[in-house]
This record gives sequence, structure tokens and C-alpha cells, in this order.
Amino acid sequence: KKNKKVLFGLELFFDPTVFLYSESQFGRTEVIDNTRNPDFVRKFSSFFKLNLFFMTNCSLFGDFLGQTFCTLGEIIGSTGGRVERTLSGIPGKKCGVIILTAEELSNCRDIATMQLCANKLDKKDFFGKSDPFLVFYRSNEDGTFTICHKTEVIKNTLNPVWQPFTIPVRALCNGDYDRTVKVDVYDWDRDGSHDFIGEFTTSYRELSRGQNQFNVYEVSGGSLFVTLLSFKVESEYTFVDFIRGNPSQPTSLHYMSPYQMNAYAMALKAVGEIIQDYDSDKLFPAYGFGAKLPPDGKISHAFPLSGDADNPNCVGIEGVLEAYFQSLRTVQLYGPTNFAPVINKVANCAAEITDGSQYFVLLMITDGVISDMVQTKEAVVNAASLPLSIIIVGVGPAEFDAMEELDGDEVRVSSRGRLAERDIVQFVPFRDYIDRSGNQVLSMARLAKDVLAEIPDQLLSFMKSRGIEPRPALSTSPLPELHRHI
Repeated sequence: KKNKKVLFGLELFFDPTVFLYSESQFGRTEVIDNTRNPDFVRKFSSFFKLNLFFMTNCSLFGDFLGQTFCTLGEIIGSTGGRVERTLSGIPGKKCGVIILTAEELSNCRDIATMQLCANKLDKKDFFGKSDPFLVFYRSNEDGTFTICHKTEVIKNTLNPVWQPFTIPVRALCNGDYDRTVKVDVYDWDRDGSHDFIGEFTTSYRELSRGQNQFNVYEVSGGSLFVTLLSFKVESEYTFVDFIRGNPSQPTSLHYMSPYQMNAYAMALKAVGEIIQDYDSDKLFPAYGFGAKLPPDGKISHAFPLSGDADNPNCVGIEGVLEAYFQSLRTVQLYGPTNFAPVINKVANCAAEITDGSQYFVLLMITDGVISDMVQTKEAVVNAASLPLSIIIVGVGPAEFDAMEELDGDEVRVSSRGRLAERDIVQFVPFRDYIDRSGNQVLSMARLAKDVLAEIPDQLLSFMKSRGIEPRPALSTSPLPELHRHI
């Protein structure tokens, strides 16, 4: 909702586009020509700061219109998943309003390719025929409609045949095959005031029947008919499908060979046996991150390997190994790989006991891939003020640049301008301690030294920062207990 702008005596209409960005993400809608009330087709998944710009038809540069700030949570938590925000940023001017809507995406990953044509269009242009195009809308639960696709404009015709187009099924109906799909027919005008010709409704289920008598639609407001010429559905593969681990394949670091332990199990056993002696009860809460869980395939980034959310404890390292192998048989490994949920879970435990009587150590075993670096840095910075240390063991042949960055030996980890209060992360590449065949730990003593190298200083730095003194030497009370999480 914007005003026209006068420049050099010429009245201009603007072509708006929205730029969306957060600390780690950036996106941009398409440009919509000559309109005061743009309805953008392109969708985004998770943005926090929204900026709206104009792209003018007389300049290579965009004119700033205004901005607003919000989170995805604010949109989802609002009534109907819809937020209307006033734009600001230009002193003394009303910048208009932007409407934001959000809906949880279904797991449907099919993509549909279709082609349509029309005949008997009314002649709309005084000096020619019509310039028709179609606009597709998905219906929402509250009865409103969300734009999901626009066809190209076919110039100067009364019998247009539009090019085939491909659209994700979840964009068309969000996995609900009977959800109403509305299609508007317009005649394109250069000044943006496109003439509305009529509309018709259908559904994914109807469209999926392909070309037949049911998919010839009479458009409201006249004798125009739109015909579905073809419809095809295919499964869409994602990047994750190609890179996620499959324990049944020998190429996976999680491969369960009958002859030797896999890389994760080797690292878990070698490192776990070193540090388990510092825990008195030998009960280790153990979590996995990055998997679809039975029975409904829900993705989790902090699930108990034991399968019991109320009791994630495993008895000894052997118990952890047993739970790990059992989880490989029951869950489906799945990306992305997010570190922050596990770090935050253990940090919440550490935050409950800050009197120095307990100190927590989180052992994370990873192949080096990390999908939430920004959130992980923030989790580390927040955890740096707690009685907590993090040991990251890298397995496999990947580069571990991200892990080295989290280690913070050279540059202290920071997030949103805040430096971590202290260094709490120690990274160890496990490949440095195995022989060429990848079977045996070369030096348990050297591995132990490197794994535990920073823990004493990290514990002492926390105690000193809180003014906590050790118990008297003659006391029969045990030393502060190290709680190990895996």
C-alpha cells in the first residue's frame, strides 16, 4: 500500500520487491511490475528481519520504502498465522503496511508439472486481442487464499497455450489433496491494472486425474474455458537424501560391520573409557542428533539413545554403545545436523546446579558437518557461564574447520557481539589416533592427554569466577562430581 512518486514531472509507478534477511539467511521476492498492492509468490522458511525496497523502472537502484522486524514465532503464534505490520524507516512518511502469513509445511515432497490452455477469450484490448495469464492460489484454513504461482503472459491471443510449469505439491495444497485451488484469469496491462476476466476452482486430486472431461473448467463471468492439457507428478529429492548416512551401507561412518566397530563406536569407546572414571555413578545420559524417530517419523536433534525420554541414562560406556547400536536399528538418520539443541539441553541441566558441587562434561562425536553454526555459537556463549565443558571428537575424513572455530583456542567464540565468558570447547580429531587400517588406537595415553587437556583449567576457571573454594582436605566429602553427557 504505497504512494506514487513524481520525478521530473513524470508520474511513475514502482515495481516492488521485498528483501528478507536474518543473521544467517538472506532472501528476496520476485519483482512485481507496476502495482500499489503487490502479492508476492515466492515463499521463505525462517527469516527474522524484514526489509521492503522498491525497484524503479527508471533507475538501476532500488528506492528504500521501509522495514519491519519480526520473528517466525510471532507470525505462527498470531491468530490465523497472520501478522500485519506497519513499515517504518523514513522519517515523517507513512511507509505502508506489509502482511505476513505462515503455515507449517507438510512432509509431502512430490512435485507436479502441468500445462493449461484456454479458448474463447473475450477481446479486452482496444487495439488488439488479449494478453492473458493465470494466477494460482492455495486455500488456507481460515478461508483466505495465498498466491502460489503465476503463469507467463501470452501476448495478443484469444486462445492461449501456456508453457508447462512445475510446482511443489505442498505449495499447491500443502499435502491436502482435497484443499481448494483457486485460479484467476487476467488480461495483462502495461500499467499494472490488469483486467480480471474470471476464476475457477479445482483441487490437487482433480488435477491429478490428468486430461479428461472433468478438467475442462468454465471460467466465471463468461463463456471462457480453461483446459488441463497434461499433469505429471514426480518425487523430489533433496540434498539431504544424497548425503545422509545409511547404516546399512559400508560407506557410512555408522556402518554396522560384523567384523569391526564403526568410526563412531570406536571413538565413543576410546574416549568414553578415558573420561568415565571421573563420574562416580557411571550413569550417562546419551543423546543422538539428526534422525527421524518412530513411529511417526518426527525429526529430532536431541533424542535419547535409550528411547526413553524420561530416563536417558545408560549404564557405563558399554551401555551407551548398546543404546547407540539399538538406535541405529530403529531410527532413520536424517539431516540437518544441529548441535545447538543438545548443547542447550545439557546447559539447562548445568544451570540448575551452579554451587560447584557438580561439573558437567558434554562429549559430542561428529563427522564435522554442522547446519546451525550461528545457533551453536550462541549456545556455547550462553553455556560458557555454567559449570560445563564440551569435548568434540571428530570422526571421518572431513575437514573440521567449524569444529576448530568452536574450539576457540585462537579466537574466543562470540555471538551477537558477546564473547564467551571462557573457553569451554575442546576439539580432538580422532583420525590422528588410529593406524592406517583404521582399526586401533595408536596411543591411549596421548588420546587421554589431548581429550582432557583443557578440562582442568576450564573447571578451575569456573570455580574461580564464582569464588568457589575446594572443600577442606580433611573432609570425607567427595570431590565435585563430573557428570558426563554423550
